[in-house]
Amino acid sequence: MEVLIMAGQLILGLSILVGLHEWGHMAAAKMFGMRVEKYFIGFPPKIFSFQKGETEYGIGAIPLGGFVKISGMIDESMDTETMNKEPQPYEFRSKPAWQRLVVMLGGIIVNVVVGVFIFIAIAYNQGEKFLSGEEVNKYGIVAGELAEEIGLKTGDKIVRVNGQPYQNFSDLLSSDVFLGSYSSYTVDRNGQEIDIDIPNNLIEKLSDPEQKGNFIRPLEPFKIGEVVAGSPAAKAGLMTDDKVVAINGTSITYFNQMQDVLQNLKGKSASLAVLRNGETKNLSVDVNEDGTIGFYPVSLLNFTVVDYSLGEAISVGTQDAFAVVFNNIKGFGKIFRGEVSASKALSGPIGIARMFGGVWDWSRFWYLTGLLSMVLAFMNALPIPALDGGHAVILSYEIISGRKPSDKFLENAQKVGMVLLLGLMAFAIFNDVWKAVF
Repeated sequence: MEVLIMAGQLILGLSILVGLHEWGHMAAAKMFGMRVEKYFIGFPPKIFSFQKGETEYGIGAIPLGGFVKISGMIDESMDTETMNKEPQPYEFRSKPAWQRLVVMLGGIIVNVVVGVFIFIAIAYNQGEKFLSGEEVNKYGIVAGELAEEIGLKTGDKIVRVNGQPYQNFSDLLSSDVFLGSYSSYTVDRNGQEIDIDIPNNLIEKLSDPEQKGNFIRPLEPFKIGEVVAGSPAAKAGLMTDDKVVAINGTSITYFNQMQDVLQNLKGKSASLAVLRNGETKNLSVDVNEDGTIGFYPVSLLNFTVVDYSLGEAISVGTQDAFAVVFNNIKGFGKIFRGEVSASKALSGPIGIARMFGGVWDWSRFWYLTGLLSMVLAFMNALPIPALDGGHAVILSYEIISGRKPSDKFLENAQKVGMVLLLGLMAFAIFNDVWKAVF
């Protein structure tokens, strides 16, 4: 079921984005009087279609893309027979270069607008909830395996990032830290300040979402939140707002301590000392084989909640949207500098589906859809033949020089671009499978 939910979210998100991207091309083409023969979401074979005016609208069986067929345009259809005929007034090739450029940029522009709109809507509806640096350093951090590898320890209090104070916990995991070069943390360890260098290739090891989530976490005092019905915790009599203070005589203050102790008691019984309404109660609980007992913790740290006005949301959402583009540029920079391998950094459909997760969460769905919209705009803007950016470069040359490249040159450029894109797609899918299996 989790696989189906992942696939469903990926297909819905891509269908929305690809549909809007291709609509951007179609709307611009129709605005300039170009004939649009086909508008499809998904690739052939065709599932169904209908004709409206001069355009056939349809759905393809392969849901990882889409296309618009504009008369007189050299595209992935490679319709050279039509291109050998005399140009018609309604064809793409008959229109001024600046109009053709607008058509090619139409999809990118729509994806940027959609991405920015989604991030603005998220900022306005959800605001921002974060842990301040001061709150994090009440108790310090939990250092995961990778954090310990670079020299961090549980209980460290991170006081500066790259030599500067930070505002909230997310700053410790930002792109400036992992996508920059020669980053560092300054920690307070038992009253002594120590600089911890962050390897330039750490982002490669953190490419697994589970690794990044366990890299560093705040040390969190906690209480019992919702108790899962029918779980060992429910059968033992654990209640909401209880505070676990000891397990089998081992003192418990933070949630990670409880997790560690329970991991060593898988499939066994444990004695819990619980503080309830000022009284200590002892409960016996059976620990599941995965080291859990069936409850949701509630952090006792004080989170800061900020609500944004519409004007503030527009500013914050726009910055968040374009940060996606800048982070992609930084990521490509790391690959080109050899600090990160392409196989670790790039993800295909399987990797993206895993980002959505096996539980349908609308907040996460729209955040990732907005992120993918900006990534789709960025990738399509790359100056690669067969991509919108490649067409835009050629059209810009035509506008500046006043010379139009021959149809033969455009056909060959399209072929080269398609080979590159198909090779990249094959690499991304194979890479996803490799990472999932090994």
